[in-house]
Order: sequence, then structure tokens, then C-alpha cells
Amino acid sequence: MAAASVRDIRLDLFRGLALWFIFLDHIPTNIVSWLTVRNYGFSDATEIFVFISGYTAVIAYSRMLDDQGWPRTAARIYRRVWQLYVAHILLFVAFSAQIAWVSIARDTPALIEEMQLMGLGDNPYRAILEAALLKFRPVNLDVLPLYIVLLAAFPLVLPVVVRWPWVVIAVSIALYAATCQLNWSLPAYPDEKVWYFNPMAWQVVFHVGAACAVFGPGLSRLDRFRTPLTLLAIAFILFAAFIALSWHYNPLERLVPTWVARIIYPIDKTNIDILRFLHFLAIAWLVRIAIPIDAPGLKWSIWEPLRRCGEASLLIFCIGTFLALSGQVIVSHYEDSILSQIVVSILGITIMCVAAYIAAWFKRGDSRAPGRVRAATGTSR
Repeated sequence: MAAASVRDIRLDLFRGLALWFIFLDHIPTNIVSWLTVRNYGFSDATEIFVFISGYTAVIAYSRMLDDQGWPRTAARIYRRVWQLYVAHILLFVAFSAQIAWVSIARDTPALIEEMQLMGLGDNPYRAILEAALLKFRPVNLDVLPLYIVLLAAFPLVLPVVVRWPWVVIAVSIALYAATCQLNWSLPAYPDEKVWYFNPMAWQVVFHVGAACAVFGPGLSRLDRFRTPLTLLAIAFILFAAFIALSWHYNPLERLVPTWVARIIYPIDKTNIDILRFLHFLAIAWLVRIAIPIDAPGLKWSIWEPLRRCGEASLLIFCIGTFLALSGQVIVSHYEDSILSQIVVSILGITIMCVAAYIAAWFKRGDSRAPGRVRAATGTSR
């Protein structure tokens, strides 16, 4: 597990990029979202975030498993799960209050229905209970519950994945296939709904990420097939880009053969369609080839805001989700003008970066405080 304990700057960088993409994509009709991966393929920032979450989970807890044993490691994981849960509940309250305030202030009751908060008004006591059980969520509040469930099951997976990663991959793929074939899902509220991100399907992205962290440099064995794999990845990404762009441009849509449309549609996000997963793997392969772990450009100061956002991922995700709704309201106030979309996007990312730097500042202060306390009390060794 030595490889899994090495800090990989790319993880923070691309997790920060995923958080920026999620923020931009959550603002409807946002022209700046054309800079994200969503419009050029089958997958989007969610796959990046979940994969890196699985990868970093192994990095964070595998050494503790060796040094301190399973019970203490499991306790540490569940402490993180509790932090995620509290963050989700607080975000739910703030997000719901924001929606209610905007709806009342601007006399737009349709916003409550658009953000799927009608259940809170119809049956508030039931809605509060279902929110506490992670079954009732407004629009855009689906990623954290998915992460909570995946991480809550991780103490059972961790001892297996660090020893037999291929077993975890095989079981994960089998569960994914069964979920897609048998239409397994988790119920949501109101009663006719299901989880937008089905954990029984999305766990395959998380666990493949965890297994890749265990493989570490062992993934270099695939380099003997570098040329054919790279060509296949490029071909598939170009195909996905053509299909995705055809959703926006009718001339391209008419070029898609009928038999191809019958095969690939619908491309399901709830159960992460196989095309989405393959598209993400193709991107990940090309990134690995193009940006090795020791690439000198990774340490350029221009990338530091991305890395800072990636390091404070929970904080930045919550802020980005809250800001996305604010951006939606502001953009709609200016009748979806392109200028308002650009300004809101830049301001939102700027606020996220400032918050990330403040979080890093506090973290540095906390790491230095114990040493100063010991020195002041004369207890340092």
C-alpha cells in the first residue's frame, strides 16, 4: 500500500475542477457551462468527483488500517460520514430557506415546484423525517447523499480492496449489472420517486477508483497496450462528442443513424449507463497518459486555486450548490443575458476560491497551534 499513500497533486486539481464544473452546470442556460465536459460527451463532473472520492478514501484510510487496526479506522470513517451528513442537513436547510425566500420575495411560487420542494409544503412533518433519512432532497442536492452511502459501506470494503482489489472490482461490476438488469433502486420521497443517483449502480465508479489507488504504479502494466488503448479512447471520446453535440444541433442529429440511436438510447444517469462509465474511463486514461504524476506543470501557481478547492471539497461543494441557485435567480432576473451568465460564473468561482484559501489558512493555523501550546506549557519533547 506504499503507492496509495503517496500524495497525488492531480487528485486535488481534478476534484477542484469537478467542483467548478458542478457549479457551472447547475446554473440553467449558462453559456459558461460549455467549458465543462458535460456538453461534449456522455459523462460529466459527477463521475470525476465519485471516482476521486473512492481513490482518496483508500489513500486516507489504508495506512491507518495497517497502523491502528480496523475498529479505529472504521470509527474514523464513520466520523467523516457524520460530518458529511451534518453538512448535507445544514445545506438542505439553507437551500430550502433560500428557495422559499426567493419564491416569496419575487412572488414566484413555481420556483418551489421547479426545485422539487412541494413535499415540504404538502406534508412538512413527513418531509422533515424523509429529509433526515436522505430520501427527500431538492434539485442539486443528490451528490452528498450518494457519497454518504458509499462511504458508510466503505469500512466493509476497505480490508478487502487493499488485499484483493480485483475481487472488489468483480463484485462491484456484478452488483452494477444486477442493478441495471433487475431495476433495483432506493426509494425517495415523495413516494413515487427513487434516488437520482442510485448508490447500487454508482458504487462501481467509487470502487474502481478505490481499486486504482491500490494498484498504483501497477497500472503501468497497461502501458504495453498504450497505443491501441489510446486510439480506442480517442475514437470513443470523438463518437461521444458527436452524439452529445447532436442533442443541441439538429443538423448533427439527422446524421445519427437510426440503428445507432436504438442501441445507445436512453443514456441513463440514475444507474450510470455503461456508455457514461466507458466515456469517463476513456477520459481518465488519456489524462493519465497526458499528465503523469510527476508532471512539472502540476505545481504551476496558476493551478493553485483549483488545488485549494479540491483540498476543501466538502466546503466548496456546499458553497457551490448554494451559489448555483443564487446565480440562477440573478441570471433569470436579467432575462438570461449572456453578460449576466458570465459575470455570475466568474463571481461564483471567485467566491469558491476565496473560501478555499480561507479554509487552507485556518488549517495551517490549526496544524501549528498544538506545537505552540506545548512550547508555552513546557510539555514539548
